[in-house]
Amino acid sequence: MPQKYPLPETRWPTRAEVRQSLLFAPMQLGSLSLRARTWVPAMVPWRATDDGLVNQDVLDWYGRFADGRPAVIVVEASGIRDIASGPLLRVGHDRYLDGLRKLVDVVRERSQGETRLFIQTIDFLPLRRRPEKERYLREFLVLDDGHRERLARIDGMRAKAEGEEGMVREALIELPHETLLTVLLEREVEALEFGARERVTDTHLPHIADLPQTLPGLFADAAGRAREAGFDGVELHYAHAYTMASFLSRRNDRDDGYGGSPEHRVRLPLEVLRAVRERVGSDYTVGCRILGDEVIAGGSRIDDACHYSLALGRAGMDFISVSKGGKFEDAAQPRVGQAVYPYTGESGHECMPTVRSSAPGPFGRNLPLASEIRSSLRGAGLETPVIAAGGLCTFDQSEAALRAGHCDLVGAARQSLADPDWWLKMELGRGSDVRRCIYTNYCEALDQRHKQVTCQLWDRDLAPDDGVSRSHDGKRRMTAPPWAR
Repeated sequence: MPQKYPLPETRWPTRAEVRQSLLFAPMQLGSLSLRARTWVPAMVPWRATDDGLVNQDVLDWYGRFADGRPAVIVVEASGIRDIASGPLLRVGHDRYLDGLRKLVDVVRERSQGETRLFIQTIDFLPLRRRPEKERYLREFLVLDDGHRERLARIDGMRAKAEGEEGMVREALIELPHETLLTVLLEREVEALEFGARERVTDTHLPHIADLPQTLPGLFADAAGRAREAGFDGVELHYAHAYTMASFLSRRNDRDDGYGGSPEHRVRLPLEVLRAVRERVGSDYTVGCRILGDEVIAGGSRIDDACHYSLALGRAGMDFISVSKGGKFEDAAQPRVGQAVYPYTGESGHECMPTVRSSAPGPFGRNLPLASEIRSSLRGAGLETPVIAAGGLCTFDQSEAALRAGHCDLVGAARQSLADPDWWLKMELGRGSDVRRCIYTNYCEALDQRHKQVTCQLWDRDLAPDDGVSRSHDGKRRMTAPPWAR
């Protein structure tokens, strides 16, 4: 049963302890030398322009994380296609290069050259908002003889079922909702109740059947632009609810050599890696984020993740960042006019666990997945670095994970949002100044509503005419206040 867990007690390190720590020890990541093992994972802040361009809000967001001088910052999931996707960054066309170069320059300047900057590249399939019932039945439902046959079986509906198309549609609208659902097919029910969503298994659609031919080139082009813009590396997004993760899922039953067995499911991710590597060269850092467990019914589990990690490691992946869950299949029903959000069901909670959790609680909850993947890699003689994340929020917790061999780097998204300076504060022996995340997922709720993401611990720290950039409604500051040392 879920219960409320307190924040873990912590003892912040002295500067002498920091010098002896693994957390702040240098390491090699692909072709890069890192100053520490501290990592800010990709977060979607909803700050880009509607055309996916870098603006001042984006520069301020990543510059603020750079102030804390983590070893690595991963820029938000950035689309590899040149298609409308709202205020999310894109890397699908050369016109994005100027803004991305500015972003690289800002992070280098504000981190004093101590932070490596990666960009996460993503592909996603079309997803429609939940429609109004009447509009769906009148405009979107593709009516066929099956609907007429099922409608005719309902008492008093035979005459209407045999009428012209408009009569049939109006008859469907008049049905009690539960009765209507018996007339619709499973995917039609989903389209009505959640919004239509394409899947990688919809191979009757030519553009879905062609994904194995189109995606390697798109990812390679995006990686080439990342290198040209000055990023230190790319992280291929193979996790959560999106295209590449869907190819890796046990639920992928494509019969064209890209689904079914684990070997076939990992085939496209390997081909994407190969295309990217051919484009950017062997001296450029290329890693990925994968799921240690999809959590959903019929989904992949840790044994699948270990199999994929071995294949990717053998193929030359420079790092593997481990996440969990975050799927559409168990997401909560959205309101009419809203899109389904993949972090609202059990798999979403496991991705971003809050203080209200089942045992063993949220802090380090997903560390065993990273540990098992790392053990699998080391057992095969592979030294591929593994990044762990999920409620890692103290020095002792992070240091223990590294010393036990559970991971090679420590990722902290929400704690870094709560206090972008927390890495530097620890490093300077000023841990008592750290503003600790309280793990209520206030930030995630903003993301769910497609609002600019901020933290409840600092976003109301405002004063009249303070010149601070504010959210669209003017009620929240957009970045954490500077550290007054």
